[in-house]
Amino acid sequence: MGILDTIGQAVGAMTGGGSNQNPLLQAAIQMLSQQGANSGLAGLVQDFQKNGLGEIVNSWVSTGQNLPISAQQIQQGLGGDLLTQLAGKAGLSPEAASGQLAGLLPGLVDKLTPNGTLPDATMLEQGLGLLRGKLA
Repeated sequence: MGILDTIGQAVGAMTGGGSNQNPLLQAAIQMLSQQGANSGLAGLVQDFQKNGLGEIVNSWVSTGQNLPISAQQIQQGLGGDLLTQLAGKAGLSPEAASGQLAGLLPGLVDKLTPNGTLPDATMLEQGLGLLRGKLA
């Protein structure tokens, strides 16, 4: 099974079969698809590592079991500005967004890294494009 198939199945599970639109999931996908230095999926992993959460985020990327994360750790890993942006796009408070992201990010990052490594930019964009299409 390829990364695109894996992502498609993950989206179905995260959205209840694709019928429910989750604005926070959409905002997270948009964040992960950003291009450039220190952005996108690689930037997220680097930020969590830099902010003392390397063991947790590395578990999401690896092929082993995902470690859980708390809402407070999401705030620590993302930083206040990015969390506020994501929350605003989803129409949530930063506190509510961090709680929901604690449930979404581990599975999303895990599904985007099925081989235990960060995908190249082309494969990541294809996978995220599939996610956007399923949420539309």
